Amino acid sequence: MTRLFGLLAALALGGLVSVAHAGYAAIVVNATNGQTITEVNADQQNHPASLAKMMTLYITFQQLQSGQLKLDQSLPVSAWAASKSPTKLGLRAGQSISVLDCILGMVTKSANDAATVTAEQLGGSEDHFADMMNAQAVRLGMTHTHFTNATGLPDEDDVTTARDMVTLAMALYRDFPQYTQYFATKEFVFRGRLVRGHNSLMNHYPGMDGLKTGYTRASGYNLASTAERDGQRLFSVVMGGRTAAVRDRLMARLLDDGFSNQQTPAVLVAQAGVNESPGTARRLLAALSPISTADAETLPPAAPHCRHCRKRHPAAAHKTCTARKKGTAACPAIAKRRSNKDE
Repeated sequence: MTRLFGLLAALALGGLVSVAHAGYAAIVVNATNGQTITEVNADQQNHPASLAKMMTLYITFQQLQSGQLKLDQSLPVSAWAASKSPTKLGLRAGQSISVLDCILGMVTKSANDAATVTAEQLGGSEDHFADMMNAQAVRLGMTHTHFTNATGLPDEDDVTTARDMVTLAMALYRDFPQYTQYFATKEFVFRGRLVRGHNSLMNHYPGMDGLKTGYTRASGYNLASTAERDGQRLFSVVMGGRTAAVRDRLMARLLDDGFSNQQTPAVLVAQAGVNESPGTARRLLAALSPISTADAETLPPAAPHCRHCRKRHPAAAHKTCTARKKGTAACPAIAKRRSNKDE
């Protein structure tokens, strides 16, 4: 046992044991005084996923404020915009869509086609619009961010940090107070159908009135949030969450602690992370610890029950499930796979 503790000490001194590491991150900032209350891996780069659309919206609001764009203005839908991966509004090439519907589509459903329509209108092309996004990021002091598209769809060069995203979130509310009401939108009617938003935490957390969700496999579950309580407004960002539910629980804890002016323990942020990679030292620590930690290994989730045959089987088997062929609804595993797109 003495030798074991000696090994652990040596590994810790060598920097191989850490509470927080790149891949998950969180930050909470008090908007009133600019105080950072909690930060974990706040300057580690990660992929923004649909948090990138906050910059697309920032530039959209700039154009609205200057009068170069109108909320009721119709924008053309190109083949490039219509071809974007889900999630999307289902726009078709040759159609048109209003600026307002583009904004609401981005905020609620995180519509990639709507974001691309806006980018092409404002930048001439999505590539040029990405240049505009990067120029604005520099002006806002987002020093560790590089955008490659208007949507946040996967690109290895599309990177940001929790600190940069909270900087952007605060700039949206500071610079465009007349438009921030849109971030509180939970659903809207688009061409006769109800479009519901992804930000379910707004339905449960008192005082939360925005901002934006994001998810790709490369980024994990991201969330930028703002909430107000007793005249105090906080902004917070979580990146690299393991699941949407885990991410939301962490965000609620970060805000609760923030309103109490208390730091959230870094280990709680780590426990919510998608990129936990337990090495030898972490396994040893987990085995010795009487409580679970962020570094403890977890068992993979059991295969879901098929809603048609009521049996457990791998996700791939749902495609050929005999019972499913007789029904109309998709199996849970298929539904989950379909949702594994950018939020």
